[in-house]
Amino acid sequence: MKTEEILGALDFLRAAEALKDVERSAHTSRGRVESTAEHTWRLCLMAMVFADGLEGIDLGKLLRICIVHDLGEALSGDIPAVLQTPGGGKAARERADLRELCRPLPEARRAEILALWEEYEAAATPEAVLAKGFDKLETLLQHTQGRNPAGFDYAFNLDYGRKQTAAHPLMAEIRAILDEATRARMAAPPPKEAS
Repeated sequence: MKTEEILGALDFLRAAEALKDVERSAHTSRGRVESTAEHTWRLCLMAMVFADGLEGIDLGKLLRICIVHDLGEALSGDIPAVLQTPGGGKAARERADLRELCRPLPEARRAEILALWEEYEAAATPEAVLAKGFDKLETLLQHTQGRNPAGFDYAFNLDYGRKQTAAHPLMAEIRAILDEATRARMAAPPPKEAS
């Protein structure tokens, strides 16, 4: 790599670091608000650990799509799923933010990242379809294990991402398990406040 390319890559990575501070609506098992970077990390881990059940899938491509799927949120933040509306402009905003974020990169790398994001957004390949489904499953998993605030809407989980998680038999099986975990959380008494 040329020095200018290294400097551009470092500028990009410095800007992408903001994803560590972008908060989501999910909570960790200790009750801390989760970041988008943490969600992305476990999404990648999820894809990796279930790879044996994904015959014919390019795992490297799946992981690259997972890595970039929420990268645009580094600039404008996350819109919680419960607040998203069809035609609400989320995709356009993320696309524009991702273009801005990738600006310091060499053209080929910038084009690669943007193409992976577009592939994800359009669910254009089997890997992108899986990335979308696992994205929903990771969120459901976090909701079922997080120390969520009082009044957390577990019922939302039961419909969230249903289409995406039905796209592959393995994801559908995982979904059924997470739906049961959701129902168990709904039936459980609320946690007692610490004194």
